Amino acid sequence: MKEKIILYIPTTVVEQPLIYTLIKDYNLMVNILRANISAEMEGRLVAEIGGEKEDFQAGLEYLKSQAVKISHLDQEIVWLEERCTHCGACSVICPAGALELERPSMLTRFIGEKCIICEYCITACPSRAMELRY
Repeated sequence: MKEKIILYIPTTVVEQPLIYTLIKDYNLMVNILRANISAEMEGRLVAEIGGEKEDFQAGLEYLKSQAVKISHLDQEIVWLEERCTHCGACSVICPAGALELERPSMLTRFIGEKCIICEYCITACPSRAMELRY
């Protein structure tokens, strides 16, 4: 089982080895896609977590016991190719590399598996070819 989730980490546990524990004690694969964590404020971490279903559920229960709020990513970014002018504005701003400007054709390509749903492309796209769907 593999799922993209957002973890909201309270300041009380932001310095705890949460990811290490998920890997070591729960046999989970954790791919951190984006993180904004500091000791002074609540942390936000977007990750793809994978493993056996029982381990996955136990790992999420561990996080909840540490007062970590969990949100499942049930939304997606959709590229509307027919609207795209292939200007490349989205590819420049995409931190995950989900939008690429292919060379030598200079055509935009969207790789949905890499998308971390940061929504930067939505505001960057002048032709409104990127949309958020729930």
